[in-house]
Amino acid sequence: MYRGRLWTMRQFAGFGTVEETNERFRYLLEHGQTGLSTAFDMPTLMGLDSDHERALGEVGVEGVAVDTADDMVSLFAGIPLDRVTVSMTINGPAAIALAFYVVAAEEQGIPPERLGGTIQTDILKEYIAQKEWCFPIRPALRLVTDMIEFCSQRMPRWHPISISGYHIREAGATAAQELAFTLKDGFTYVEEALARGLEIDSFAPRLSFFFNSHIDFFEEIAKFRAARRIWAREMRETYGARKPESLRLRFHTQTAGVSLTAQQPLNNVVRTAIEALAAVLGGTQSLHTNSFDEALALPTEEAVRVALRTQQIIAHETGVTNTVDPLAGSYFVESLTNELEEQAYEYFRRIDELGGMVAAIERGFPQREIADSAFRFQREVDEGRRIVVGVNEYVLEDEPPIEIHRPDPEAERRQRERLARTRAERDQGAVERSLERLTDDARAERNLMPALLDCARARASEGEIVAALQGVYGTYSERPEF
Repeated sequence: MYRGRLWTMRQFAGFGTVEETNERFRYLLEHGQTGLSTAFDMPTLMGLDSDHERALGEVGVEGVAVDTADDMVSLFAGIPLDRVTVSMTINGPAAIALAFYVVAAEEQGIPPERLGGTIQTDILKEYIAQKEWCFPIRPALRLVTDMIEFCSQRMPRWHPISISGYHIREAGATAAQELAFTLKDGFTYVEEALARGLEIDSFAPRLSFFFNSHIDFFEEIAKFRAARRIWAREMRETYGARKPESLRLRFHTQTAGVSLTAQQPLNNVVRTAIEALAAVLGGTQSLHTNSFDEALALPTEEAVRVALRTQQIIAHETGVTNTVDPLAGSYFVESLTNELEEQAYEYFRRIDELGGMVAAIERGFPQREIADSAFRFQREVDEGRRIVVGVNEYVLEDEPPIEIHRPDPEAERRQRERLARTRAERDQGAVERSLERLTDDARAERNLMPALLDCARARASEGEIVAALQGVYGTYSERPEF
């Protein structure tokens, strides 16, 4: 018997207020879980402070608000940051969030070299799918490369980017599109780092991926297997990697949020279990299972517990961890893996003809491909050619309501007061000097991480930092050609 490897079990605890999230983190730590995950709220993801007019009604609703390094300090109060790994879901302002986190660790006496974890950072998929950006594509890509360079030199345990197909799939992409666009994004980041002068084996082992596990069981397994094979081949043959660690596609998987239904939500427990099992059989190293009520609201504590127990049952009761690749040699799985690989390379060819991934995104090519795919899927559901249980077949006329999580309406007011307090207590002169250094470094095309750390230490807010950089880089609007 070949022993497999258990994945890291993760459940997002980062939503609601800073205090609520810190309480969940402490609970997880007390119960032996050292992998902590947090998602930030919509204003934070968009580079807006909690008192911005566009943040009204959104603060703390979808995640946790982090406006300054003070918030990050409070978020991880009592959490020894050298004894946990932290996964942070943020992209456009990821470098700012990382600076806040490093400063929070500094104030615990922990240097960046001892910090472990992952920050999502994948800005290309934002322009493709999720649409949360702060800057135009090319300067945003440069900022990602700054992070990769900084982490390769100062944070050897940190994954500076999690190249994400998850949001691409959630936007309506097929398995082949998720595979192709995600890997092509990854190759683009590799090429940018190489152009910066970094050695491939100095940063490639710390690149990681984030995939969606959808409901088509065998297709998802084949997708993961194809991704691992393509990445290893291209890293070795195209980019010259030599370390075995550079060839390994390390990936986190989350079950498909878009597959969850508001109708008969308890059915989502089954969907999530099937999707989680596909991820495990496909070789994931880290797994997040969605809660059954997430089509309706942020999850309740009970729903989160069921989601975590789903992973634990798969891990400890099913025996699927006893072998690394249990479906290897299956004619169907092997042929489906080959088919998805071929479709991915066809997309690579078309993207290269457009001038690479950045040019393809600027022209709207992947966006149009995904939109067409999403339209086809929904038409199949509407016409009954694709069955979704509880939605267009096996429908209940009078569904009993379920308890859902309701955000604290006072959370936004408290967060705005916290931000006002930080602004009142900080040294405004130090803030202005740090922002001036940041804009100078941006104009001179120096690595921005040292300047961002200065801004964080001075308690400049995320919104102020983003506004300063937008003064140099400008903003971005899509102008699709396709």
